[in-house]
Amino acid sequence: MSLRWKIAALAAATAFLVVAAVAVLVHVWTAQDIRSRAEAQAFNTVYSAMATYRRTGTLIDGAELDPAELPAALRRPADGVRHVAHDGHVEGNVGPSVWAAQRTGGPDSPVLAVRVNMSSELHELQRLDVSMALASLVALVAAVPLAVYGAGLLARRLRRVSETAGRISAGDLDARTGPTGGGDEVADIAATVDLMADSLSRRLRTERQFTADVAHELRTPVGGLLAAADLLPRGETEDLLRARVRDLRGLVEDLLEISRLDAGAERPVRDRVPLGAVVSEAVARTGLDTEVTVGVADLQGADAARTGEAGESVETDPRRLERIVGNLVVNAHRHGDTPVRVTVEGRTVVVRDHGPGFPRDLLLDGPRRFHTGGTGRGSGHGLGLTIALGQARLLGAELRFENAPGGGAVATLRLPA
Repeated sequence: MSLRWKIAALAAATAFLVVAAVAVLVHVWTAQDIRSRAEAQAFNTVYSAMATYRRTGTLIDGAELDPAELPAALRRPADGVRHVAHDGHVEGNVGPSVWAAQRTGGPDSPVLAVRVNMSSELHELQRLDVSMALASLVALVAAVPLAVYGAGLLARRLRRVSETAGRISAGDLDARTGPTGGGDEVADIAATVDLMADSLSRRLRTERQFTADVAHELRTPVGGLLAAADLLPRGETEDLLRARVRDLRGLVEDLLEISRLDAGAERPVRDRVPLGAVVSEAVARTGLDTEVTVGVADLQGADAARTGEAGESVETDPRRLERIVGNLVVNAHRHGDTPVRVTVEGRTVVVRDHGPGFPRDLLLDGPRRFHTGGTGRGSGHGLGLTIALGQARLLGAELRFENAPGGGAVATLRLPA
């Protein structure tokens, strides 16, 4: 159940309880007032009837001597004292009554009693109960739509804050909630989320700028090191030094590429190319033993004859596509195990190895720079998959990481139509 309906249900339940409590209190107070007035009327009538009886020896209307219906508690009242009792029995048209009685003389003298019928007052009380019940239903029917509307306003404001937080979590650091109206807790939450996004954005921009500056400053001395390595005499030391300098230059180039992707400075240059051919070329450039399969089962007739092993024709940036496939293949060989297979089906490219698979944190949170998931994943800086994911997003493609049921890591790239 959504927050909107929870609030509406709570408001409706509260309104129902309040109306029910008021109805019960009104019923109790009214019933007590009816009994109190009936007792007072019975006392006054007995007083008047006793005065008339002693003066004239006659009974006024409503007064009786030793009536058969007199409650047992009043059949022997104390001399000279008026007593009252309630009769809840219903006889014919006579409903609940209040009796008042007083002995006319000595211990053996008759008892003068007066009966005050409360039927009409209790009938009015029943009508009042029905009116209160109808009023409660009307109030409930009116309160529920108002509660739903008010809860909807609050839910929409909270949903705006939630959507903003989701966009920030997805990487949109420019997302802001803005004014939500009112000076309540929801407005405070929205303002806090916006302040958090501002602070996070400033810190990330600072870190990205620092990374870009460091990579840019390292580019020149690394190039000088590589040129100096070429001047060394041939030998094992020169080969080792050249390999290390080449690795360092690759790291610097990767950092520069990541900084450009983070800054949004990259723009794809699209062209229509055969997907299978581009993937095969990208795999060949890695120089690693990788099996490439280009499926044409989804093509028929002239399309299959025209496409052949080149695969389906797609509109994309071939340089960035090669970068993605190359990084996925290198990562599969570096952190996985052979055989490594690349399959092209339609607009989908699948890179599968037979190693330990992707670590759990990568499957949950995606690739992170300078994080390979543990020593079991082999050497590296954790930048290859980060760059591949950034380039895929730039192309509007989907890059998904998962582990195969039989073991091994599977990276699936789906190009947009």
